[in-house]
Parts: sequence; structure tokens; C-alpha cells
Amino acid sequence: MFSKILIANRGEIAVRIIRACKEMGIATVAVCSEADRDTLHAALADECVCIGPASPRDSYLCQERILSAALLTGAQAIHPGYGFLSENAEFAAACRKHGIAFIGPDAACMARLSDKTSTKEAFAKTALRPIPGTGVLSSAEQAAKEAEAIGYPVMLKARSGGGGRGIRVIHSRGELMQAYPLAVAESEAAFGDGAVYLEKYVHPARHIEVQVLADEEGHVVCLGERDCSVQRHHQKLLEESPSPAVDTATREALFAAVADAVRTIGYTGVGTLEFLRDPDGNLWFMEMNVRLQVEHAVSEMLTLVDLVKWQIRTAAGVSLPFSQTDIPMKGAVIECRVNALSPGTVSLLHVPGGPFVRFDTYLVQGVAVSPFYDPLVGKLIVYAATREEALRKMRAALCELVIDGVETNIAEQLRIISDPRFSSGRYDLTMMEG
Repeated sequence: MFSKILIANRGEIAVRIIRACKEMGIATVAVCSEADRDTLHAALADECVCIGPASPRDSYLCQERILSAALLTGAQAIHPGYGFLSENAEFAAACRKHGIAFIGPDAACMARLSDKTSTKEAFAKTALRPIPGTGVLSSAEQAAKEAEAIGYPVMLKARSGGGGRGIRVIHSRGELMQAYPLAVAESEAAFGDGAVYLEKYVHPARHIEVQVLADEEGHVVCLGERDCSVQRHHQKLLEESPSPAVDTATREALFAAVADAVRTIGYTGVGTLEFLRDPDGNLWFMEMNVRLQVEHAVSEMLTLVDLVKWQIRTAAGVSLPFSQTDIPMKGAVIECRVNALSPGTVSLLHVPGGPFVRFDTYLVQGVAVSPFYDPLVGKLIVYAATREEALRKMRAALCELVIDGVETNIAEQLRIISDPRFSSGRYDLTMMEG
């Protein structure tokens, strides 16, 4: 097991990883930008190294500075969290080159699965059904020809996109011809990779994802499915588990297919397979995320498995001591993402309490919410024996959560929870449209 880990991230996920390490008896090294010197993750870690200015490109995305901090402090491993360098195969390879473990899949596996077109090729021999689509496109003319074969509407997607970015819905040839060069340019600017591809637009649909955990010996467990269908502009706002749209028989079949697929490709660690459920109940495989998800706490609350700890353990070669039948999946969990709508300084913070209420955050009174980074400031998660009770618990917790000095989306989350479409469980990806 590792004795010292550097956390190459910031905000609530850095705090979450540091706490897990403390419980495991592992020393921690935080890295921070100049804008984050006084934040919680910098204070909680055993050591902290400032790695540059506020700009992510000059700090949290700077591989050389992060690796230098790890070598300087004697860290044996680097945990990338999510975002930033978490799915960067080049960084994973650089860690190995310098004798530092990367807490995630190996670089070759990451490179294969981070490329969404290669991911479908990797899973082609499994029981999962990929959404009809193309490989990387070479021209607008090729895109138009492929779109005609697939049938409109289609989605024009960036190969290296993530977090809902790099996606355009296309309804006609004319629209595609106009959008193609813009999509390529935007993909190059945002991800350093201008490659794009087409995928059938499944609509209306629900976004279902399965959390997996796998060790080096080929043991794979599925830690429940999450329904992530409440989104705006492909950005998730709220998640729940189990999904109201997935029955027991479908769930069992899905878990068996997912476990077999993950075993087939030889994946190790924590990962998430994402699906679209069409109106007929078909589950179409989209992609695999080879990192910890923002919404991992939903699965933790439902199954009582600490994903961060087991991500560290599997990276150290520890085998899973439990199987699928050992995973409890009773009750219901709901998570609301609390986002800042503007920068500011927290003047008052009151966090809700009570049994099975969790708020993952980096906020403390007096901390500044920076405009340089993701607006997520916290995740409010509740567990209850039934979905109806979880809804009531979440409404109460949202009403109790107070963050003064920074405008947030708490009021909007209350409206979503109270919306008859959500409370009834009959919602899909169109819920937040318009």
C-alpha cells in the first residue's frame, strides 16, 4: 500500500480524497494554484505545494509542475480526481516513467477508452449494444454521407469531449455542413484534438450509468446504476439511484453484461459505463469514463462501498474481498449538485445534518469562490429507505442549506425536486429543455 499520495486536483474532490487517505493512514500532498492557497484542501493535506498561477493551464493542467511536486515530496502515487488530468494517458505514462503510480487505469487502457470511437471498438465483442455511429470523420462531405446512412437527427461529437462538452444535435444536411467546421475548430480549441464523429440521436431518452469496480485478477462488481437524466446543455444537475426506469430483471441483466464487458477488456479500478435508454426500454451503450465520477457518492451511499478507498487499493494491487452478491442495494439515494452562479466570498455557511445526509464541499466561511474553475461548490446527498422518503429528506436538506455571499442554484434544485415529473419518476433528458 502507498504511504504518501499527491492529489492532483482541487475543490470538493481533493477534500474527499484527502479524507479517505487520512482514514487509511496515508500521508497526503496537496497542490494548489495561487488562487487556492487558502482553500480547504490546501489546509487539510499534510503538505501543500503551490504549482502556479490561477489559470488551470499553468497549474492543475501543468504535468511538469505536478510531477515535480510529487518527486520533491516523495509521493509514491498521484490521485487525479476527476477533470483536469484524470483521463490524460500521456500524464499516466509520465507518472510511470518517473516511478510514480497513477491511481487509475494504465496509460494504454486509458488511451483506448478515452477515445470514444476506440471505446466502441473495444466493446464490440461484448453483449453491450453501442449506439449506431461512425469512426473519426475526415470531412464534412463524409459526415453528410454517414448521417444519411444513420438517419437524422444525429449528434456531432468531439472524440476527446467530456462533461457534456463538444456535442451538437444535427437535424439536416445543411445544418451539418455548417456545423462541421465549427465543431472541429471548437474541439481543437477546447481539447487539443479536432477529431469528431457522428452518433445516432436517441430521443427522448434517459441517461443511465453503471458504476463498476474491478481488480487485477478480473473480479468485477457493479455498484448500482445511476439515473442522470436531469441535465441542462448536457450538464448533469441531479442524480439518483436506483433509476425509477429500470426494473429488477433489466438491472440484473445489465449488471451481468457490464461485468462481462469490463472483464473482457481487462479494465482495473473504478469506472463508469454510460447508456441511453430509449422509449422502448432499450439500453444503448455510449461510452466508458475511466475515472472517478462527480456523482460517485450516490453509489457509495447506496452500497456502503467507499469508492475512493477502493480506487486506491486496486491501484496498489489489492484484490476485492467481496463479490456482486455481497453488495447491498436497498433504499434510495438522491444527489443535487450545488453550483455557484457567480464568484464571491462565503459569508455564512450552514450545512444540513441528520441521519444519512451528506454534503461534500470545499466551502468554509470566508473562502472565495473563484471564477477560474468549475462552478461546482458542493454535492448534497441523501439516503432513505424509499424514494418518497428520500424526496422529502432532500427537500428538507435543501431548505436547510445556507450559502450566503455566493449566488447558487439551491432554489432551482428545490423546484426540480418538487416538479411532478421528477417526483413521479417519469422524466427524461427533455425535462430541462426550454
